[in-house]
Amino acid sequence: MSVSLQQLKSHLWNCAEILRGSAVDRTDWKAYILPLLFFKRISDVWDEETAEAAELYGDADPVDFPEVHRFVVPDGCHWRDVRETPAAIGTALSRAMREIERANPDTLYRVFGAADWGNRQVLTDEILKDLIEGLSRVNLGNQAASSDVLGDAYEYLIGKFADVSKRKKAGEFYTPRSVVRMMVDILDPQEGDAIYDPACGTGGMLLGAIEHIERSGGDPRTFFGRIYGQEKNLTTSSIARMNLVLHGIEDFQIVREDTLRSPAFTDSSTGGLATFDCVVANPPFSLKEWGREVWENDPWGRAAFGLPPESYGDYAWVQHMVASMAARTGRMAVVLPQGALFRKAAEGRIRTALLKEDLVEAVIGLAPNVFYGTGLAPAVMVLRRTKPPERRRKVLVVDASSLYRKGRAQNFLEREHAEQIVEWVRAFAGVEDRAKVVALEEIEAEDWTLNISRYVLPPIDEEIPPLPLAVAEFKEALAAAREAEEHLRQVLEEGGWLS
Repeated sequence: MSVSLQQLKSHLWNCAEILRGSAVDRTDWKAYILPLLFFKRISDVWDEETAEAAELYGDADPVDFPEVHRFVVPDGCHWRDVRETPAAIGTALSRAMREIERANPDTLYRVFGAADWGNRQVLTDEILKDLIEGLSRVNLGNQAASSDVLGDAYEYLIGKFADVSKRKKAGEFYTPRSVVRMMVDILDPQEGDAIYDPACGTGGMLLGAIEHIERSGGDPRTFFGRIYGQEKNLTTSSIARMNLVLHGIEDFQIVREDTLRSPAFTDSSTGGLATFDCVVANPPFSLKEWGREVWENDPWGRAAFGLPPESYGDYAWVQHMVASMAARTGRMAVVLPQGALFRKAAEGRIRTALLKEDLVEAVIGLAPNVFYGTGLAPAVMVLRRTKPPERRRKVLVVDASSLYRKGRAQNFLEREHAEQIVEWVRAFAGVEDRAKVVALEEIEAEDWTLNISRYVLPPIDEEIPPLPLAVAEFKEALAAAREAEEHLRQVLEEGGWLS
């Protein structure tokens, strides 16, 4: 019987509810639930393949035909082996996961992350039993749960963690899918393109590129072996690998390493960084201590346009991505805080150099609070190694700050909003109060700022009062504030709180 997306979501959230009774910090739930999900998935797929082999080969032992399995599950390391363990379940679970990783070094290296399953002070046997029994009720094999359904449920849970955690780091591992789709659609990856995300988080951008090809009627298999990601965080990089495998993608490279200090993908023939057709990322905003000491003598020459300041790593990411763009076909889209569009000093010099090189194609200002964990209004900068002739020495500036659905604690960029932005960027034409094609000469006259309000102004609200009335209302409000302040002072003095 097939499992629906809604049923799977219910099972996964039930796991989260079980973990409420544990000592696991809720911001770390994903590090426990998601490996369990993947372990169950591997075991169920292995069972399906074993059953298929039995039909093919009759009474022959399926173990004699390892080629029927996508993954090796060593003896004693199946889900049911852990389920039948009477005590020290965490130890059995940890052993099973490590042995599966060792048996599949090319595809599942460190894929289960670093959760401390054996620590009984964090996870008791009772809680682990509840988790395992809860997931045992759902079949996660290929016949029951398609890779799309499973992957969608997976991303749903990641989004839920971001909602629950309400910490700044949430935005680092989850980019809203509408934003991902918008950025990928702007880059328009083609069959056979090489795709790279230097801050890949859970792999959403890479999956977005694959989905784009499918929506366009292309064959996503042409991406196999041409998908690359790097992520510093161990747990998050493991989730990225799991996420890609859950979506049916097996031929990819995700490396856990600090991209800015130690880039993983290099080209021995040139002595430089490897280059890609599409480079896309949502790196952490204004990263401090990002590795400036390495970039002072960067062996990869990434500081070609200038050395970013120690307290803001935004243009380190931009320059790393520029250095990773292929010579003719390379294009990139990166999420930045809007401050990176107009800050001066070192960042201003780098931005100026990028503009003078005619690499910047478009800048898009989004609404505030559309990313989990930050209320900032982000921007997306699109760069292209070789612009088409009609776009040369021009930049499209888009103000999309009014395109959102207001939520109780979060704003949402809906699909229709994302599609509208993509339409504007593809048209590369002026739109009243929304978009403007700006010549480099005009940007130079504005001291090379890309501050969106310098070029595109929102429509004037008819309800704005005349200046004399506005000044009068301001004075009235100021007088009321001073009166309230004086009243508070009197209350505090009478109560003895002020001497």
